[in-house]
Amino acid sequence: MNSLSLARQVDFVFRQLEGELTNAAAGTVLIHIRNNAVGKFGLRHHPIETKDGKIQGCEKGLTREQVQAFRQMAIEALKYRKDWTHGEILYDFSVRPSSNSWSASILYESNYNMAAWNNRYVPQARPQHMFREYV
Repeated sequence: MNSLSLARQVDFVFRQLEGELTNAAAGTVLIHIRNNAVGKFGLRHHPIETKDGKIQGCEKGLTREQVQAFRQMAIEALKYRKDWTHGEILYDFSVRPSSNSWSASILYESNYNMAAWNNRYVPQARPQHMFREYV
């Protein structure tokens, strides 16, 4: 996937999750990115509610058309991701059955690994044998 643009990778992710999304009334699509490539992805379904030990009526999930619109929105939203190559993208969504609509919010999280920077930006301690007193 490293040779594909991130937009194409996000498109691929949503196509892979389409079956789950059409059955989910609410949840979060998670995409982990490393070096501008999708490392892993998945769908966190919001909990199924119960009352007195009985499952409440499950709400209808996203329709096929809504999933396509969600995918397009996710790709378009990549324009707001700036200057980072490692992190997570979280797309929270919920279906509003009363109005036959859905909503989503997007959270970008950039991650940096200091272990990779230590050699470049942090002065290295010199071994003791390097310090010699010259008289």
